[in-house]
Amino acid sequence: METQAVPLPQEWGRSAYRSFLQREGLPLIGGLAVDDLKRVEVASWPRLDARGAYIQLTGAEDTDGAYVLEVPSGGATTAEQHLFEEVFFVVGGRGSTEIWNRAGARRSFEWQTGSLFAIPLNTFHRLHNGSGREPARLLAVTTAPLLMNLLHNVEFIFACPADFTDRFNGEDDYFSQPGTLYARPDSSQKIWETNFVADVARLRLHDWAERGGGGKHVKFELANNALVAHASEFQVGTYKKAHRHGPGAHVVILEGQGYSLMWTDQHKTFDEVSWKPGTMFVPPGLWWHQHFNTGSTPARYLAIRWGSTKWKVTRYFDHQGIDKNAKEGGNQIEYADQDPRIHRRFVERCKANGVQVKMDEFVPSVIARSAATKWRSHREAP
Repeated sequence: METQAVPLPQEWGRSAYRSFLQREGLPLIGGLAVDDLKRVEVASWPRLDARGAYIQLTGAEDTDGAYVLEVPSGGATTAEQHLFEEVFFVVGGRGSTEIWNRAGARRSFEWQTGSLFAIPLNTFHRLHNGSGREPARLLAVTTAPLLMNLLHNVEFIFACPADFTDRFNGEDDYFSQPGTLYARPDSSQKIWETNFVADVARLRLHDWAERGGGGKHVKFELANNALVAHASEFQVGTYKKAHRHGPGAHVVILEGQGYSLMWTDQHKTFDEVSWKPGTMFVPPGLWWHQHFNTGSTPARYLAIRWGSTKWKVTRYFDHQGIDKNAKEGGNQIEYADQDPRIHRRFVERCKANGVQVKMDEFVPSVIARSAATKWRSHREAP
């Protein structure tokens, strides 16, 4: 017997995460970038007894997402638990966080402006503002979009009755242990496995020669998560090599002034994001992007992202090969192979700011070639 086709239901094709955001009723920020996290307008958030705004930038591609949380002076959020991973960066203020599980293990720790920490999976947690005068503002990056869209059962995600003891088992020093610093055998990368970073802006970083420009970095493996982070710094008058990776890397500028370029192999014009402390942007998946310091101080940023060295998710989310030559199968463009327009633009921006270009000590061939070669192409310069 032939089955008669019926019209496709109008509600098909919806996103469970987007439906959740609609029910939350908070401001929702999209686009490529947020100009200043400190100035994001927040609204009343009854579910958490706080104020907040959701951020879903294009480059996250609904694999991860973000929100700004503002805890009122002397206040605390409502306790919650959830099955998605969550990493917090303290934009401003000070306070503390309580963590506990169903077995009764309970720990707490204090944080301040610049702190970075992750909530162990599915633990109950509550954030307290330690100031009686000023609100505390935090950025959270979570895996909620991916998990909600896979399970499409929000009630279960916020009420799963499981203790993930491989993530948190009541350890006394869970948020105070120094952790372990690892070195990759195939590059100068350094990876710090930890559960709490007191101040990312003041943290000692390590040389990462392969990325160029004399830059420094450290990667963070947090709370046994797949969602991780890294901090990077590069000096005045320098820029890093272009690279690409999967979606969802929320780049937060901590110090410095400059810009980043983003493009694809198919579209040779550049999307530009100008940045300063507080700016956040997310490069779309597999878009080339490159960061330029045109200010008078070193530039430092934090990226909360996919790409754990410890736990793999999918190759598309990976950050492997970002310090390896694209001509050899990696995901980095060497200075000698970059579009000459890139260096010329940087020289012009530095000159306008009265900043001395210092790239010649790293790549003299690029300086000489850019000065001597006139770029010819059928494409219009951006």
